[in-house]
Amino acid sequence: MTNPMRPGRETPGLPTPPQGWPIGSYRTYAEAQRAVDYLSDENFPVREVTIVGVDLMQVERVIGRLTWGKVIGGGVVSGAWLGLFFGLLMSFVVQQQFLAIGLGVIGGVVFGVISTSIPYAATKGTRDFSSTMQLVAGRYDVLCEPRNAERARDMLAKLNI
Repeated sequence: MTNPMRPGRETPGLPTPPQGWPIGSYRTYAEAQRAVDYLSDENFPVREVTIVGVDLMQVERVIGRLTWGKVIGGGVVSGAWLGLFFGLLMSFVVQQQFLAIGLGVIGGVVFGVISTSIPYAATKGTRDFSSTMQLVAGRYDVLCEPRNAERARDMLAKLNI
């Protein structure tokens, strides 16, 4: 994609499709990374190489059951850390440093409990679990600029992943 204000130049930061010839295909990202690392170790110009995740999936891994105790406990802990941070900042500008830190922690705990409890209560039990989200690929292709693709493919054939 070119910028109409600057003909012939790509706009930095905009996504562009990957280019190059396939030199390897791997089940995991670690295998693709190992292949590129091998090329780098062999002084191949790895700047010409791209790892492309194909068949992307959003995976939500369930960590465990979510209860009121866990929600409030998480709010207490995160709020205490935030309050400690603000209390420490305030302790630099007031004369009673320990009071500032203590009030910061107490205020943070109250804020943390409120800010975690309200969203949990709003779900009304429809999401009683905690989870993490990941973007994973079905396979990882390694592409290379055409001028060196055959050489890279020959080098990776020796790697035996």
